[in-house]
Amino acid sequence: MFMLFIISFIIVPVLKCCGTETSTYTTQYDEVDIKEIMDNERLLVAYIGCLLDKNPCTPEGKELKRNIPDALQSDCNKCSDKQRENADAWIEFMIDNRPEDWTKLEERYNPDGSYRTKCLESKHNATSNVDESK
Repeated sequence: MFMLFIISFIIVPVLKCCGTETSTYTTQYDEVDIKEIMDNERLLVAYIGCLLDKNPCTPEGKELKRNIPDALQSDCNKCSDKQRENADAWIEFMIDNRPEDWTKLEERYNPDGSYRTKCLESKHNATSNVDESK
């Protein structure tokens, strides 16, 4: 009985309080200008290479690479609003403008294509909502 008390009232609260799981990803790099990266071939290729383990990563590239699997699996539920906005812009850009690179990234990080499907559905729904409001 005493052991149950210890587990229930001491260990569980300590684990909940001090666990390593965080509710959001770091916002340290939220001010990275995603448009600048997408518009600059050298930067774009460097980030793609980082994500595919073909070249070294910047600190923000390492952070992105570390968080991609969890973000895709959890539908970016730990993302800040800015991170979600940047992710949507990046994915839309890659699908529309760099399909070969997108395919390589998708094969590595989302082989079942589920995130692409969600993005395309979201894009379609946004377009439908705009058309309906006219």
